[in-house]
Amino acid sequence: MRPPTRPMTDRRYMVPAGEHRVSCEIDRSRFITTLARAKTADDARALVARLREEFPDATHHCWAFVVGPPGSTANIGMSDDGEPHGTAGRPMLNVLLHGPVGDVAAVVTRYFGGTLLGKGGLVRAYSGGVSDALATLPVVERVRRARVQVEIEYGRVDTVRRLLPTLDATVAAEEFSSTVGYRIELPVSRIEAARRALLDATAGDLVFEPLDEDP
Repeated sequence: MRPPTRPMTDRRYMVPAGEHRVSCEIDRSRFITTLARAKTADDARALVARLREEFPDATHHCWAFVVGPPGSTANIGMSDDGEPHGTAGRPMLNVLLHGPVGDVAAVVTRYFGGTLLGKGGLVRAYSGGVSDALATLPVVERVRRARVQVEIEYGRVDTVRRLLPTLDATVAAEEFSSTVGYRIELPVSRIEAARRALLDATAGDLVFEPLDEDP
């Protein structure tokens, strides 16, 4: 028996189209802001680790992330990475939470230039870096996809195979036994249309079982 599945939703929102970077210099300190998509907290932490390797001599790598829709606080994180408490991670997170983009991680890499900026200066530098990066960030719409298990008779294979592309569905796995089993992936919004189309195409002779969503 398969475990219970989660309710499927089709919340659409904008996410980073790829990694994006801006930099600036403030009182001889260099601030490099990198934004990237983070579907999970592990994605965000992996970005931080990679940037530590890319800039091993930097003074700080401060970061923040929001996993989920814009403004969601269900899965967030932040770090001042040695800067005075509350001067980096929290301001960066506040900018992300008030921005129009979800599933996003921000890392601000600082090379200290010898001049102390003070707490207010640090807050402005770190939040400003994230704001500037968001203002020029290329974005795409996130379309939540679901996985569905479909089982059909061998005589229906060609019909179903021809139909799947019209439903924006792709085959993730297949299994051949007494019937043909397909695990397909498609937008959540197309699940009901796919069910009806496949029922019509097979004269009702199929199993159609939604499994889960992508993260």
